Amino acid sequence: MNGTKKLYYDEPYLAQFCAKVLSCTPLHGGQFAVVLDQTAFYPEGGGQPADHGSLGGACVLDARDENGTVVHITASPVRVGETVQGDVDWMRRFDHMQQHTGEHLLSGVIKSQFGYDNVGFHIGPDVVRVDVSGPLSDGELQEIEQAVNWVIWQNGPVRALWPTAEELADMPYRSKKEIEGPVRIIDAAGADLCACCGTHVARCAEVGAVKILSAQNYKGGTRLSVVCGMRALRDYTLKCENASRISTLLSAKVNEIAPAVEHLQDEADALKARVARLETELFESRARQMAGAEHPVVFEDDLRPDSLRRLSCALSGVCPGVCAAFSGSDETGYSYALFEKDGDVSECNRAMNKALNGRGGGRGEVAQGTVHATRAQIEAYFQSI
Repeated sequence: MNGTKKLYYDEPYLAQFCAKVLSCTPLHGGQFAVVLDQTAFYPEGGGQPADHGSLGGACVLDARDENGTVVHITASPVRVGETVQGDVDWMRRFDHMQQHTGEHLLSGVIKSQFGYDNVGFHIGPDVVRVDVSGPLSDGELQEIEQAVNWVIWQNGPVRALWPTAEELADMPYRSKKEIEGPVRIIDAAGADLCACCGTHVARCAEVGAVKILSAQNYKGGTRLSVVCGMRALRDYTLKCENASRISTLLSAKVNEIAPAVEHLQDEADALKARVARLETELFESRARQMAGAEHPVVFEDDLRPDSLRRLSCALSGVCPGVCAAFSGSDETGYSYALFEKDGDVSECNRAMNKALNGRGGGRGEVAQGTVHATRAQIEAYFQSI
């Protein structure tokens, strides 16, 4: 079987076409593998996901390139020998075109300005992942983003070239691997030359915008999360909506919400410090009430693990043996902290967990965790030992 004629190479804007069905093979799960004499469906490859759509009424779920033949994965069969109409999901295709061309422009600018190579690329459902071979600072990323968007606004052409072997030898194009045979080169307005089999917009302005959302160190280089075109607009809209909601909650102007949040954080820190001081006073009072009691067990409402630890520690200052503090309810279970001054609570902790369906541990003087038991069961257990 000869390879499929790939209409998307020369006509990336083609969303409707007709083709002859050469084969339709049943697959596991009730799906079918359909081969056509020609197709506008882009098969997954080169970091770009496959097109979706329909063939003669059959839903196209995936498309794969198998040694030059495009195999369409459909949800229902189509009749072999018939001519069917193919309809490509245009919104999905155009989104991928925006993301892919935006990635080329980004990689080209990074290569020209910093000499780093693109060593990984994938168009995900929400963001584009781009891995580059070197480190980039926040300031450098801002410069890159501005440079890429300036290229977009110049609205230069994006062309697909099929150079001869002689022409290719003189081209400073990007490629992650050696390629045999004819090589398709994407010239993105002169900002990038790259061997690529994907679909692209005709002019840079159709990318709309490129926004770098985040960057992290990755294998000695940098992993970028990027959005382009409609994705960039959706991201901006979402962040504006969130900023507006925060602005309303804080009674602050949108452009002043960061200082307002910082002020709120300062107030929260001060409140936490005051709560900690009051807790310390409460714990010391509880400890004085139980001074001298051996292996004391106390229950307090709404204590965090750190507070439980501090309470059990306060008890151990005036009570001999293992001091236990619990917080929670019979319905949800209890968090606990065990403390024995200058002792080792590990054995006691293991026995308690086994008896009270607990989880957690520690070493030396302190252990913490949770138990799924009622208060009565906890108290009965400690009375029994």
